[in-house]
Amino acid sequence: MPTRVSAKHHPHDDAPDTAEAFRRLAALPPGPERDTLRGRIVEAWLPMADRLAGRFRNRGESYDDLRQVAALGLVKAVDRYDPARGNAFESYAVPTVTGEIKRHFRDHMWTLHVPRRVQELRNRVRLASQDLAQTIPGRRPTVAEIAEHAHLKEEDVLVGLEALESFSALSLDAELPGSEDGYSLADALGSADPALDTVVDRESVRPRLAALPERERAILYMRFFGDMTQTRIAEQLGISQMHVSRLINRCCGRLREQIMGDGAG
Repeated sequence: MPTRVSAKHHPHDDAPDTAEAFRRLAALPPGPERDTLRGRIVEAWLPMADRLAGRFRNRGESYDDLRQVAALGLVKAVDRYDPARGNAFESYAVPTVTGEIKRHFRDHMWTLHVPRRVQELRNRVRLASQDLAQTIPGRRPTVAEIAEHAHLKEEDVLVGLEALESFSALSLDAELPGSEDGYSLADALGSADPALDTVVDRESVRPRLAALPERERAILYMRFFGDMTQTRIAEQLGISQMHVSRLINRCCGRLREQIMGDGAG
């Protein structure tokens, strides 16, 4: 009798109810029957993978290629998912597929297609920072100091600083700052959490961030992605901590209003 995947849906229209199919898949030995069921599960979840791929459009990669990468991530999620753990497949598949897409950008886009101008700015900022570090020990050079030393505009320095952070990968074996017992980034990684689906939804913020002025975008990046304190950011930019606080509050308020406006529409 042919195997069917239930058409019952979760809150997302592209999230079919495949719980029973996964339980059957886990019990089947390798062979044609298992391969057929696996293929039908993958096919049932492909609309979700396409939806996730669509969140990364207009970033320098074709949508068809992104769909293929997402489908690859979906296959990995199906093969690695363990229904015995009790978590819904969607909560495991979403971060797996999204991670595969981000890894594709990291491995095939950022390291190969960085604009030449950004590469040059990154190198000039790095060299200037290294030179200044020898003359002003005890603190990091400010944006203004780097700009003067490298004969650059402060806006270009910010681009170079962002490039230094954005186009370098941290090893999972790297020791975390402040740890004295060899505690690495890999040790801090947890298992898949159902709440991770909200992380994907936050991708809607990215176009709004890109539309912010250069300095505000750099400040938000340093605060929320670089985990820098407001005082550290103020020292980096050569402005007051209060001014940094006002800029962060203003930008976050503006982004919140825009996102809520999109949802209301």
